[in-house]
Amino acid sequence: MKKILVACDKSENALRAVQYAAGEVRDNRGWELELLHVLDPVTFTSPRNALSPEDLTRLCPQEAERVFAPARRILDDAGIAYRIRCRVGDAAREIAAQVRESGCQGVVIGTRGMGPAANFMIGSVASRVVHLADVPVTLVK
Repeated sequence: MKKILVACDKSENALRAVQYAAGEVRDNRGWELELLHVLDPVTFTSPRNALSPEDLTRLCPQEAERVFAPARRILDDAGIAYRIRCRVGDAAREIAAQVRESGCQGVVIGTRGMGPAANFMIGSVASRVVHLADVPVTLVK
């Protein structure tokens, strides 16, 4: 079975990416979606709320379920098969690693539209995935 990985966070653009991927799968029978949420330890914790890597790994399924709820509704309503994955670490690196490990043939990811200045200074996850992934990456605005 061919797989497309869809990176999910709490953004509207991520939901648009899910909708786009659902359309692609609907048009290409035999494809499956793999939803991935990555907990970034740097942005998920604060100095007052320091969590160990083990704590983050335990928290991952709960956080992913919350993040995936809207995406699951879209896919369940459309009758599209999917799998859920959650990882902890740098989002772009973890997305690329999941693509390799799962044997995905493509990635669909929403962009946040930060603009060229912000991308130049901090880089976007989507643009880093384009460089790290060995498969086609579709960016959804």
